[in-house]
Amino acid sequence: MYTIGQVAQMFNLPVSTLRYYDKEGLFPNLERKGNIRQFSDKDIEAIRVIECLKKSGLEIKDIKQFFQWVSKGSSTYANRKELFENRKKTVEEEIKALEKTLAMLNFKCWYYERALADGNEDKIKEMLPDKLPSEIQESYDKAHS
Repeated sequence: MYTIGQVAQMFNLPVSTLRYYDKEGLFPNLERKGNIRQFSDKDIEAIRVIECLKKSGLEIKDIKQFFQWVSKGSSTYANRKELFENRKKTVEEEIKALEKTLAMLNFKCWYYERALADGNEDKIKEMLPDKLPSEIQESYDKAHS
């Protein structure tokens, strides 16, 4: 069993966030000794799922819906699977967009490093759009796709 302070530290979350999750009913079986919350390994796993879903862009009301489905048992497997498939698709799209952003950042870092070394952009402009060094060409192409 873990205290709220230990769990907050484990997940780098404010204690107030864990209290909010509890208030929202995300830990229906949370034990208390006196007025002190005691988190079990099952509660820790629930927090992992909550944080995953939050980071994927899901709102607390939708996370509550997920946990309501969990409480209903196997009849909601399809709903739960669909939820995770949708979140996975969303995250994959975000990763793709971030990879394109990273490619532009890589290209521009190289671009200005080269411009600084040359004292101007003339040689770089001669290489654009398709005569760049291969590793930079890859970044340029990805950023401009």
